Amino acid sequence: MKLRRFLRTMAFAGAGGAAATALGLPVGWLLGATVATVAAALAGLRSRVPNRLRDAAFFFLGIQAGSGVTPEVLTQVHLWPASFAIQLGGVGLVVALTYVFLKRGFGWDRDTALFASIPGALSFVLAAASETRADMTRIVIVQSVRLLLLIGFLTPTLAWLEGGQGAAPFVLEGGTLFQYAILFSVCALAAVAGAASRMPGGLILGALLASAALHGTGIAPVALPRWLAIPSLIVLGALIGGRIEPESRGALARLAPAALGAFVIGLIGSAIAGALAVIALQIEIGKVALAYAPGALEALTVLAYQFDQDPAYVAAHHVVRFLLLALLVPLVARRLPRRLDEAASEAAHDTESSPRQG
Repeated sequence: MKLRRFLRTMAFAGAGGAAATALGLPVGWLLGATVATVAAALAGLRSRVPNRLRDAAFFFLGIQAGSGVTPEVLTQVHLWPASFAIQLGGVGLVVALTYVFLKRGFGWDRDTALFASIPGALSFVLAAASETRADMTRIVIVQSVRLLLLIGFLTPTLAWLEGGQGAAPFVLEGGTLFQYAILFSVCALAAVAGAASRMPGGLILGALLASAALHGTGIAPVALPRWLAIPSLIVLGALIGGRIEPESRGALARLAPAALGAFVIGLIGSAIAGALAVIALQIEIGKVALAYAPGALEALTVLAYQFDQDPAYVAAHHVVRFLLLALLVPLVARRLPRRLDEAASEAAHDTESSPRQG
């Protein structure tokens, strides 16, 4: 059963990627695979991607993204702290506006509205929300739709800004076996270390940093073979699309207005912060858009490489956002139950102290 589900998932995702590429869509292998997996889920078919295959895809995509980091793109590192500050201000704006929208516009309770408003860091959000009275279905739907729409929106937008489909940075197409041996072995060690550190996206970040060092120094400036890059993009698309499950179809339709509104608010809030960074810091709009987008580190880092938009800058911003949320979300989760208990105690006390009606 599991093998059949996996093969079916890869067949749908691969066919979708091939169709999108044939149609000339930007980053077609990723975008097409995502759309096809979502379509399969809406048709009632459950997807499956084994963890080992997921990790392998992240490893190869990290190597690929690292090849886009050169000494030239690191000349703006001194601007990163200010960019981090502006980004985090944008995150706060997105959370506040989305919370008000969901609570007042749709009457959601405080817990559910708050956790559905937090952009990214889904694992921490769900773990923290489970300790409260929040509606987990609503949170998962809003967070998943935000990511899916983000990939669907950013990909053609960046292609338009680039004047086409975007082109990955140039790296040596050939290379010796020794260069490839160095690239894969060093990146593997860095990926294992990154995963062991429990940093967000540690596996792909470890491979990215090692690949960036080897390409930037000229030790192994070789391209990831297409026969590894394309399947990795298909797997990533299947992972993103697989966040929508067949049993979520009813809830997806019911919660679509709230999810769409939350996405638009997140886009506007991030755009305001991004515009400030572009104007104040003179950073390219493409990489700011990817760095400030309220989405997943792995997918947006891959898009940064595909559109030659400094993967290191993009990855660094998503790590900073993730770390901040990882620190704050558990604190919020602990405070909410305490406030609810206090409110319940006060209500009970008021009921007991009120005069009985005869």
